[in-house]
Amino acid sequence: MPTGKFDINELKRRMQGATQSLKHELGGLRTGRAAASMLEPVQVWDKSMVNAVEKAIVDSNLGLSPATEGQVLRLRIPELNEERRKELVKVAHKYAEAARVAVRHVRRDGLDTVKKLEKNHEISEDDQERLATDVQKATDGAISEIDQLLAAKEKEILTV
Repeated sequence: MPTGKFDINELKRRMQGATQSLKHELGGLRTGRAAASMLEPVQVWDKSMVNAVEKAIVDSNLGLSPATEGQVLRLRIPELNEERRKELVKVAHKYAEAARVAVRHVRRDGLDTVKKLEKNHEISEDDQERLATDVQKATDGAISEIDQLLAAKEKEILTV
């Protein structure tokens, strides 16, 4: 059962990359509880950069307003109102859709490879159908994981 230059595990790894990226992006969305991961995109270790960090936090669209006290940056984390929660849910949906699109691109690449191998007579038509089914199963699994991540994050955001 030769499969030419096709590796389903490589496709699964690429799909997993899309879900990992989504997990990271969703982790940065604020849910009403203070978490260090909120400021992950704004890492800094140089105390002389306090003003630049303050500006970066304001520009990050996290809904935070920092107050500088010398070299200390204080963040008051406001309660999320319903409007802001709905906004965050929309952002989460946008992230999830981007992850789904990335997974679909990987699926398309995989199916193209499989069709090319069959066309060049490197694999049989039966192998092509079996591999296409494997690609679709991997895609369905990745999309399902994305949907579960989104549902959990949405629930977390909307829980007051």
